[in-house]
Amino acid sequence: MPPRPPKLASAPKPSDEKITINLGYVDLGQIDLLVQEGFYANRTDLIRTAIRNQLATHGDAVRQAVSRKTLVLGIQHYTAQDLLAVQAAGEMLQIRVLGLATIAADVTPELALATIESVTVLGALHASPAVKTALRQRIR
Repeated sequence: MPPRPPKLASAPKPSDEKITINLGYVDLGQIDLLVQEGFYANRTDLIRTAIRNQLATHGDAVRQAVSRKTLVLGIQHYTAQDLLAVQAAGEMLQIRVLGLATIAADVTPELALATIESVTVLGALHASPAVKTALRQRIR
């Protein structure tokens, strides 16, 4: 058996967020029928496809809103080193993200308070419970 090629180092993909939706029995039955007929692999596949189609339909509106609100689109990660650089520059961050904002586990609540003026995330914010508690009044 040939040796395996070395794996390239890359940032791990963040886990997906789970959502819960309520559907009527007729809608659910139609979804199950489409799955049974082979149009989709499962219910989740259909729902993801429907959501992506709607996002594509409204893509221009999303892009305009992102531009107007000056949001970072995608994933934004902040480490203690990043925040220490902000602190050394005498600045404060206004975190504005459409997607996922993460504040690393090495960030203390004190450092977060000293460097983060406000947090607006349309999507998900991942941070330690202590940092989220410290920033509670600054999260919009």
